[in-house]
Amino acid sequence: MVERKRLKMMSAERNELITRTGPESAAGAVLRRYWQPVALTEELESERPLRAVRLLGEDLVLYRDEDGRHGLLGRHCSHRGADLAYGRLEDGGLRCAFHGWLFDAAGTCLEQPAEPEGSTLCDRIRHKAYPCVEKNGVIFAFLGAGDPPPFAGLDCFSAPDAYTFAFKGLVDCNWLQLLEVGIDPAHASFLHRFEEDEEAEKGYGLQFRDDVADSGLEMTRVMRQSCRPEIHVDETDYGLRLITLRDLDDRGLHVRVTNLLFPNAIAIPMSDEMTITQWHVPLDDMTSYWYAIFTSFGDRVDKRRMREQRLELYELPDYRPRVNRSNNYGYDPVEQATSTFTGMGYDINVHDQWACESMGAIQDRTQENLGATDVAIAAYRRMLREAIDAARKGSGALPMAGTGDDLAVVNPVTIDAVAPRDHWEGSWEARDRARRDRCVWAS
Repeated sequence: MVERKRLKMMSAERNELITRTGPESAAGAVLRRYWQPVALTEELESERPLRAVRLLGEDLVLYRDEDGRHGLLGRHCSHRGADLAYGRLEDGGLRCAFHGWLFDAAGTCLEQPAEPEGSTLCDRIRHKAYPCVEKNGVIFAFLGAGDPPPFAGLDCFSAPDAYTFAFKGLVDCNWLQLLEVGIDPAHASFLHRFEEDEEAEKGYGLQFRDDVADSGLEMTRVMRQSCRPEIHVDETDYGLRLITLRDLDDRGLHVRVTNLLFPNAIAIPMSDEMTITQWHVPLDDMTSYWYAIFTSFGDRVDKRRMREQRLELYELPDYRPRVNRSNNYGYDPVEQATSTFTGMGYDINVHDQWACESMGAIQDRTQENLGATDVAIAAYRRMLREAIDAARKGSGALPMAGTGDDLAVVNPVTIDAVAPRDHWEGSWEARDRARRDRCVWAS
């Protein structure tokens, strides 16, 4: 377990260090050592499968060629800088509309049709290019140097496509603010507090709807009635495991197990049969996307229904929330006085969005005062600083950045359970084993 230390205010220099992710930044160098989501697969499902994208402060073009291969290229042509987002998808690559230079997914210049016969200029051009891989509805890219690491052994990657669903949302703030909400178990008792317990079928967004296993209590009731959780944080080979205990009176303890997947993802339970793996990805230092893969251990996922539910709340093509700063996040003081803690409706994503954006584009952590429930946030920041130091020195292993057997992370447990007070430790593992035993695909 991570030792609790006195939590000090952060200096401005350290805040800059851990938030900035551009090409020359220290934290950016760490994030570039990992596969990062760059788009949803559905974003290339059109007659012209090409999109201009931004990732870690770089302007890029993502496309799929005639043979189904994905390419991610620097947005501006290596000739004279024209915008390749308007290029032609043909002849095995992306051709610039200015002078016809043709680039393949590896950044090789295949043709320069206006150059003289026998010119060798083409052989000397290497356009910026990054490898891409599609995984269950999300296209991942590797922006680092050298060979990319293998993908970790996570349920969201090993589950068959029929048991997963992917989506994303745009948030106008720094990536770290998004991530830190995901490793803050205490906030759910307040930010996501509901005075009435709705049925799960009534809508999308209220995460804590399911009955707590075998307790006869709705999760919404547990969250509002047990607002002083006991939080245990363990360092693991993949990042952090968070075990949050809430008192259920004579029913025992509610045990919630979530995970920080270093450097910028979380794995959390949505229900007893579904988990969410979510990445918090910088477009640049002031704008981010969350990408989520929902993984079912029960029935096959109704992708159409899940997508339709979310498109009622998000606008294409940018996946921008319809409820946002421009309309005060739907804030209703009457609702706040009677039914929800925020007065911002029942979609918990709106609540998280408000909390993160209200801190400013980049939170000024020199003014914060961390408490005991922020133990995971403090542990993660320390882990990130250590990774930055290791990347700078070129020495030391980073969590989940190894190769081969070094990356044998297998299915971190993500579960809700109810357990007796005197032996809760094994309850969550037992409940995870039971879920896997009845799942048709899980090992």
